[in-house]
Amino acid sequence: MKTVGVLGLGIIGRVWAGHYAEAGVLAGAWNRSPKPDCPKWQNSPEAVARAADVIQIVVADPPAVESILKAIAAELNPSKIVVQSSTIDPESSERFRLLVKERGARYLEAPFTGSKPAAEQKQTVFYLGGEASLIQELEPVLSIISATRFHIGTNKQATSLKLAMNLNIAGLMESLSEALTIARRAGVADEMFFDVLAKNVGYSGLVKLKEAKLRTNDFSPQFSVKHLLKDLRLASRMNGCEDFPALDTLRERLAHADRAGYGDQDFSVIIKLLEDGD
Repeated sequence: MKTVGVLGLGIIGRVWAGHYAEAGVLAGAWNRSPKPDCPKWQNSPEAVARAADVIQIVVADPPAVESILKAIAAELNPSKIVVQSSTIDPESSERFRLLVKERGARYLEAPFTGSKPAAEQKQTVFYLGGEASLIQELEPVLSIISATRFHIGTNKQATSLKLAMNLNIAGLMESLSEALTIARRAGVADEMFFDVLAKNVGYSGLVKLKEAKLRTNDFSPQFSVKHLLKDLRLASRMNGCEDFPALDTLRERLAHADRAGYGDQDFSVIIKLLEDGD
């Protein structure tokens, strides 16, 4: 079994590091904001890259990925594999792939779906972009932290599909928020709303995941407003997506939530914009 180093210990990365540690394959972990309580904590990304066979990056955005790759460049060689699991855009992915390749290492694009509860239950779903042989080689590693792994195609295709999925999720959340607000304003109880929705074709995994949050006003982050906003901004910059009407509207809704001070909260908090009359 290959050893793994995790670079980025946010909501998801910290959970993954724990799973790898339990499996006995964690070689190191690092985060820009120190988290020395994490198993196998290292003081630099270079130390993690030096210790691990597989270097998995899960950070906020393309600039953060680029800064890590530049920091660990001297540690990359033909024995190393970079698994890039941050949500980024296709052009950044290709630039990073070439950077890693120039050092003789191998690169797999591995964005994922599934928020904190899914990560904790090892139910993460990966969208993999890269060579089939590399994906097969990494199957024992990625199966430690995930339930399903799709080989989408190229690295650029994997990142494009991930952004498409997040656009769909944002749309579902806005629709659910508006529908629930209509019912509440008519005096329909939340319990009745969700009981009826459960028998409706519009019921979804997102409803199941967010029902408790909406009913209790618990907006502790599973997937934050600021990160989904970043993803929709990346999607808007993709070729041919500059004038998608739903994408434009949803991006502005999330930007509004961010400006209202909700950036670090779960993206289901967008319902408060309706409650606030915005």
